[in-house]
Amino acid sequence: MLRTPDISSQKTASATGLRTAVAILDKWGATGEQGEAILRVSHSTYARAKRKDGLASINLDRDQLTRVSFVLNIHAALRTIFDNPDNLYGFMQMPNDNAFFLGRSPLEVMGSGDIVAVYETFRRIDVLRGSQW
Repeated sequence: MLRTPDISSQKTASATGLRTAVAILDKWGATGEQGEAILRVSHSTYARAKRKDGLASINLDRDQLTRVSFVLNIHAALRTIFDNPDNLYGFMQMPNDNAFFLGRSPLEVMGSGDIVAVYETFRRIDVLRGSQW
């Protein structure tokens, strides 16, 4: 029989995912404004997530959880593509001549906060590793 996780464990999992996504965005060199837009969270929530002890649990809506998931999956794809930490963490700031990016970096595109931009960025990076999801 499947059990629905209790609200407390869902909040803890959300907080863990958010903290991890914020740490990844930080390593990618995202500004606070970009990170807040990408994850669609408030400035105070983003700042609390950035502090390791600042966020015990939080309620994230489905859209926010989806955005966290995209950041985590982009990072996983980049880890498959690159061995070099400079490329692994620097790729998201590099200008990209792909037709979708039009010379902008993936972070610039995702920083608009549009969920479609976040998804399309993930999709294009996933293709680089062979779309094995």
